[in-house]
Amino acid sequence: MATVLGVRTETARAKTFRLSLPGRTPHLAGQHYVIRLTAPDGYTASRSYSVASAPDGSDEFEITVERLEEGEVSTFLHDVVEPGDELEVRGPIGKFFVWDGESPALLVGGGSGVVPLMAMLRLARAAGRSDRVRLVVSVRAPEDLLFADELPGPETSVVHTRRALPGEPRPAGRIALEDLVPAIAAVGPGATAFVCGSAGFCDTVTGLLTEAGVPVERIRVERFGPTR
Repeated sequence: MATVLGVRTETARAKTFRLSLPGRTPHLAGQHYVIRLTAPDGYTASRSYSVASAPDGSDEFEITVERLEEGEVSTFLHDVVEPGDELEVRGPIGKFFVWDGESPALLVGGGSGVVPLMAMLRLARAAGRSDRVRLVVSVRAPEDLLFADELPGPETSVVHTRRALPGEPRPAGRIALEDLVPAIAAVGPGATAFVCGSAGFCDTVTGLLTEAGVPVERIRVERFGPTR
C-alpha cells in the first residue's frame, strides 16, 4: 500500500499525487503504476497512471491524474483522496516506453500525454543533460498546460490548438511539421522519439515524424485511452 503524502492542483481538471511506497523498486522515466480501488461490496476498479517524477532512488514518486466526469478512479482520486490516505498500487510497469537518461530523445506529448515525458525532462534537467532532450507539448489553451510553472525552458515548446496567448507568434492550430522540425534538428538524427497522447494525436505526430525523416524504428508510442 502506498501512502499519499501530498496533493497538488495542476489545472482545473488535473491533480498531482505524491505517494510513498516503502521498499518499492525504483521506476524508470516513462513507466507507470496501476492503482486499484476496492469498494465495501468487493467491487474493484483499476487504472494505469504514468509517473511524472524523475527517478531518484527514493521511496517517493508522483502521478498526475486528469479528472474525467464519468471516471470511477479519477473522480475518487480527485474528490476523496487526501494526504494520509493509503492506495493499493502495483508497479512500476513498462519497458518499451522508457528513456535511459543518456541517449538523445525527442519528446512529443498531447494534453495529459505529457506526464511520462515530464519524468524524462525532469531526469534530464536533474542530471545536467538538458541538451539531449527536446519536448514539444500540444494543449488546447494556456490554462490546460500541465506543470506550467516548471515546464518552460530552452528544451521545451508549447503548441496551442484552440486558443493561444495574446501576442503569441504562433496562432492556435493543430500541431504541424514546422512545430517539430526545430526539435528534431536539436536532438540530431540518432535520437529516439517518444510520443504520448490520444490515438489520433499519436497517429498524426507519427506521420509528421516519418515525413521529417525520423525512422519508424526510432519512434516509440504510448496511446492514452479514456482513463476512468
